[in-house]
Amino acid sequence: MKGIKALAVSTALMLAACAGEQAAGPAGDEPVREPSVKWKLSSAYPSTLPQIGTLGLRLAEQLEVVSAGDFEIEFYQPNALVPALDAFEAISVGALEAAWSTPGYWAGKVSALQVFSAVPFGMRGDEYMAWYYFGGGQEIFEEIYHRYNIHAVMCGMIAPEASGWFKNEIKTPADLEGLKIRFFGLGGKVLEKLGASTQLLSSGDIFPALELGTIDGTEFSMPAIDVNLGFYQAAKYYYFPGWHQQSTFFDLMINKDEWDALNDTQKAQIEAVCGDNMRYSIAEGEAIQAEALTFLKEKGVKIQKWSPEVLEALRNAWEEVIVEESAKSEDFKRAHESFAAFREKNAIWRDLGYLP
Repeated sequence: MKGIKALAVSTALMLAACAGEQAAGPAGDEPVREPSVKWKLSSAYPSTLPQIGTLGLRLAEQLEVVSAGDFEIEFYQPNALVPALDAFEAISVGALEAAWSTPGYWAGKVSALQVFSAVPFGMRGDEYMAWYYFGGGQEIFEEIYHRYNIHAVMCGMIAPEASGWFKNEIKTPADLEGLKIRFFGLGGKVLEKLGASTQLLSSGDIFPALELGTIDGTEFSMPAIDVNLGFYQAAKYYYFPGWHQQSTFFDLMINKDEWDALNDTQKAQIEAVCGDNMRYSIAEGEAIQAEALTFLKEKGVKIQKWSPEVLEALRNAWEEVIVEESAKSEDFKRAHESFAAFREKNAIWRDLGYLP
C-alpha cells in the first residue's frame, strides 16, 4: 500500500514538473500567458507630439506593465482606425474599445462635456481637479458619458496654453473682428462674440491652413507642443495668457460594455495608471515650457501679452456665452453651476493660501 502511495506521489510530482517546464518554456523562460484584455486605442493626437500625444502612448505602455501583461493596449495614430474627431461615435457603438482624447472635442454632440475639458477664465489645474474629484464634477461627467454607452477616466492634464498665433498684431478687440481663426472649445464661441469666425481643425491640418492663409490665426496648445507644429514659420505674434485654457483635462474613453466586463482589479489598474499619468503630465508640462519659449524667441517670434482692454472684452463675451449655453443645455447649466459654485466656495482658501 505504501508503495502505491509513493508511486502516486512520485507521478504527481513528475506531472507537476512537466507542466512547469511547459509553462516556463525552454531554459526556464518566464511563463507565457495571453492577455485577458486586448484593446485598440485610437488617439486624437500623433504620438510624436509632446504631452498630448506622448501621454496616450505612455498610458498604453504603463497599463501593460502595471497589469503584468493582463492588458494589451495597441496605440493607433490619428485617422488610422477612424478620423480623429469621430472617436466618440465609434466608442459609443462599440466599433472601438478605447480612445485617447479630450472631452471638449465632442462639443457638437454634448456641449456640457466642454466644462470637463477647459473653461475660459477657469481654474488652475489643482483647483480644477479638486472640483472634479471632490466637488461633484466626476458624478456629472460620468452620468453624461454613460448615456452614450461610454465610460471615461480622466487621464492627463496640461499646463496653461498659449492663446493664439497671429500674422498681425492684435492691439484692440476690434482687431479680432473678421479674422478666421482655428480655435478650440468654448473659447471659440467667445471669439465669435467679438466678430471672429472660428473652426476646429485637427493638429495635422492647422499649419497648411495657416501657411496658405485659409486661416488668419490659430491656437493649439502650450509652447512645447506648438513649436513641434511649426506655427512660428507662418505667424510671428504669439499671445499669452491662455485665457481660454488655463488647464485642460484629457481622458481615456472606453466603450461602457468593455468597461463593465472588467473585473475590479482591472478597473483599479486603469484608475491607478491614469492617476499616475496625471501626476506625470502636470510635472512634465511645467518643466518643458521655458526651453521652447527661448527657441521661439530665437526664431523671431514676438511673445505678446493681451492688453487689459482685450482681456476685459473676452471676459465679458464669456459671460454671454455662459448664459447662452446654459439656456440651450440643462447638462451644461448643471455642470457649469457646479464648477462655479465650487470655485466661489473655495475662494476663501485660494485667497488665503496662495500668493496673488
